[in-house]
Amino acid sequence: MNPVEPVDPLDEEAARLHRAKVWGGADRTLWRTQVDGTVGTRLRELADWAETSGHGEAPLDTYGDGLVEELERRAAEELGLPAAVFFPTGTMAQQVALRCWAGRTGSSAVALHPLAHPEVHEGGALAAVSGLRTVHPTDAPRLPTAEEVREHPEPFGTLMLELPLRDAGFVLPSWEELTEVVEAARERDAVVHFDGARLWECPTHFGRPLAEIAGLADSVYVSFYKSLGGHSGAVLAGPEDVMAEARVWRHRYGGQVFQQYPAALSALRGLDEELPRLPSYVAHARVVADAVREALTEAGTGWFRIHPETPHTHQFRVWLPYDAEELTAASLALTEATGTVLFRRWFTPGADGPPGVAVTELTVAGPGLEWTAEDVKSAVRDFLAQLG
Repeated sequence: MNPVEPVDPLDEEAARLHRAKVWGGADRTLWRTQVDGTVGTRLRELADWAETSGHGEAPLDTYGDGLVEELERRAAEELGLPAAVFFPTGTMAQQVALRCWAGRTGSSAVALHPLAHPEVHEGGALAAVSGLRTVHPTDAPRLPTAEEVREHPEPFGTLMLELPLRDAGFVLPSWEELTEVVEAARERDAVVHFDGARLWECPTHFGRPLAEIAGLADSVYVSFYKSLGGHSGAVLAGPEDVMAEARVWRHRYGGQVFQQYPAALSALRGLDEELPRLPSYVAHARVVADAVREALTEAGTGWFRIHPETPHTHQFRVWLPYDAEELTAASLALTEATGTVLFRRWFTPGADGPPGVAVTELTVAGPGLEWTAEDVKSAVRDFLAQLG
């Protein structure tokens, strides 16, 4: 690949753009991120797909009609739920869902995991914006058990389950555990909401179709960019009366956007092209995880961890006993030297994590299907060589 000019490591914004340019221009990678490429490239790809899929002559949407309505119908059909509402962000979609359920249950308390997205990545929005209160049935790095839900000492109106739980390592319960947890919530007269930002990739682990999984919940949120490669946007799906109220709150929250056809088009493309391929990504992620484990073992690196040992989705975590900045530099150096991306950024765990280690996330998508186990092991060896 063409060399990229080095940047001042103290300029974090310049360093971020440098990494994006190097990794985005790589010849070989396990997956392409949503920030790889350029504006022109992405727009041309979307325009080409619009023409070939028959959407090129569709009228432009206005305040949620046209292509947005088509996307809502398609998403509701895929999830097997009565109705769906398109939102510009998942944060807004879930705020609205939980607010609607609080009005119906008479309880502002939401039971969820302390590692769930609203608790970690939304700046306390549930309380600050929607007046909701959260309780935690467990703080273990997994979804709560039925017993923990059943015996939680505080009342709550909604149980929110993030499937998979990303900040615990993209982990899922078993199908039996999930159904038992839902039943435990019902015993408490609580409704169940799925934070399904990555629900699209769960059927392989559960051995159940998407609609059967979504059918366990009273409402479901799904993202269009986390698994399906869309530009942005989300859908909230559930009963027709709740979705009708959700449309009212969407407008109040500022989500009634004038035109959203690029996001809607990219989401429809994801449903057509990426959704059918996700099972193959999940299956190959297990091949990649095994190969990374074998290569690290053969290299004698000492302690390391692949988590989960067998990935539940097409994403998993790798832990190594090095400084995060050192590992990120090695990841970048590997791409600059070979044109191959294996790992990207590494991070130091939070205050409750083990000291002296770093973690990264690996995703296996379309480009990764071309990698054999030996390809992965070779890339791991080349990466370790960059650590000196």
